[in-house]
Amino acid sequence: MRLRACGCSFCRAHNTRTTSDPQGSVEIWAEDWSLVEPYRFGSRTAEFLICRRCGVYIGALGETAAGIRAVINTNCLGDRAAFTGQLHPVSHDGEGTEDRLARRAANWTPATIHR
Repeated sequence: MRLRACGCSFCRAHNTRTTSDPQGSVEIWAEDWSLVEPYRFGSRTAEFLICRRCGVYIGALGETAAGIRAVINTNCLGDRAAFTGQLHPVSHDGEGTEDRLARRAANWTPATIHR
């Protein structure tokens, strides 16, 4: 799976290694959702999930025309060592809202959230 390193200040601060699979699926749950802090940046088009206990960035969720989509930070996974591919730098600076939502619908993983 392709690993991405976003160049925004948030992702650089969290040293993210994100991935997604538009042909796959992901289920996201927490034993205690009160320990998961949802955060939305300026465009408010995605919900970033951050662990309140340790501060790790878990991933992001977005509503798209194709349904809920997610990107996962592989650094938070128990099997993160399995994700050893080369990091591909990405930048979404200057991307408009419609383009952003279309990119996520096309590239992020279909997600089911268990709250």
